[in-house]
Amino acid sequence: MTQDLEDISGIGKATAEKMRAAGIDTIEKLASSKPTDLTSIKIKGVGESTAIKYINNAKELLKSKEKDKSELPKETAPKKVVKRPSKKFSSEKASHLKELIKQQSECNIGLVGHVDHGKTTLVKTFTGDWTDRHSEEQERGISIKLGYSNATILYCPECDEYLTYYMAEKARKKGQTKLSCTKCGGNIEFRRNISFVDAPGHEILMATMLSGASLMNGACLLIAADEICPQPQSREHLAALNIAGIKKIIIIQNKIDAVSKEQAFENYKQIKKFIKGTIAENAPIIPISAVFGTNIELVVRAFEVLIPSPKLNEDEEFQFLIARSFDINKPGTDIEKLKGGVIGGSVLKGKINVGEEIEIKPGIRIKNTYTPIKSKVVSISQGTSLLDEAKPGGLIGLRTKLDPTLTKGDSLIGHLVGKPNTLPEVISEVELKVHLLERVIGSEMQIKVTELKHNEKLLLVVGTEKTAGTITKILKNSYILQLNPPICIPEEFIFAISRIINRRYRLIGYGELINSK
Repeated sequence: MTQDLEDISGIGKATAEKMRAAGIDTIEKLASSKPTDLTSIKIKGVGESTAIKYINNAKELLKSKEKDKSELPKETAPKKVVKRPSKKFSSEKASHLKELIKQQSECNIGLVGHVDHGKTTLVKTFTGDWTDRHSEEQERGISIKLGYSNATILYCPECDEYLTYYMAEKARKKGQTKLSCTKCGGNIEFRRNISFVDAPGHEILMATMLSGASLMNGACLLIAADEICPQPQSREHLAALNIAGIKKIIIIQNKIDAVSKEQAFENYKQIKKFIKGTIAENAPIIPISAVFGTNIELVVRAFEVLIPSPKLNEDEEFQFLIARSFDINKPGTDIEKLKGGVIGGSVLKGKINVGEEIEIKPGIRIKNTYTPIKSKVVSISQGTSLLDEAKPGGLIGLRTKLDPTLTKGDSLIGHLVGKPNTLPEVISEVELKVHLLERVIGSEMQIKVTELKHNEKLLLVVGTEKTAGTITKILKNSYILQLNPPICIPEEFIFAISRIINRRYRLIGYGELINSK
């Protein structure tokens, strides 16, 4: 039987696909290849020594197959050795599942909570991705930017169990059929594709967390069992979910492996007291260990039960909120080989196809005014999947014809994208109806929130955009603020308001837009 390249130790899906594209599409061909045949493909991480190891592993696998055949009695030795999966398993269903996995995500689920409570580790447990990809994040051991990753939710009707595609692959033992249940051998069914938004938990990164909240359809609030609850950013992130209008919340009591049963129960009681009277009062509390994978399947089930995909209208005018922007070219790339800048974020409404024109606002600052940027969509991606169109749901990357210097270093975060001449006007002044909280959120001390003052400078976060707002007028039921820089925002978005308290911006309330100039 011809086996998959992925059956060879060390070869993953991406590496196997590059080998197939180069014509090395079977184990037999790999075994007869030379190391230079592999190194010439320029697969990341595959040098001469790794290439030799892959070729030797392929030869060993072929030898073991021949040995298995020779040990059979001649009269019973079949011409082909065929692995027979469970009678419950259908290869046609598995083939259809492969196509469904490539579809666009339809729901964004946020992971929020205090720093070092396990958000990034939990994303890795679901997807296999470590979302702290930047060097500074890895050096400091904390999330600094918004992290993104995609997952496919699957279901086994025989075992009544939910899991992600990564979890299914990790549990699959050698010899078990791909895309089958590792317990009963039957087909696992597709439920949906989702995206995770991993928000930083450190207090100085609260504005980044608020930006991420604008993209979430539901959220998991992580609370570590080995610390007293609530921690400062546990309070702040729960308040942020309330301001963002996110009502679908799951409480994750993480790190139960680090405490005794009695300590875990005491922490549970602290959590219940903390969420009483809040937007999360009726949220389930699921005890887990993200490191050891304990109760993870219960969290996936909760996604399906408690955070359904939103119903969205694709026929509205296209709008896309930018949460990240990149230059994907390596230093020293020849000019003729340069690729256009990439913008990442979420489609708010409508849809966009490859090849269509787009406009980005506010755009480029020229002296004291902003000029919208116009470009064209070259490709659309979600994770490793290329799409023909992007619609609401999940987190999307749009590669454009923009000069990559315009997208480098997240320089377009907060900008709004639409089709030419369809976006709202850029505004430099707003009138807000302000709702102040009773106490400052995120501070260990209980500080009362005082009224806003004339000429006070505030930090405003709306969508994924951050801007400074200076109070120029105080009216009877509202405030007028001058914005710097000016912004272009979607309709009905809330302004999160923070002020400097003890040398840190602290969340003190939110504002609803009355009108703009």
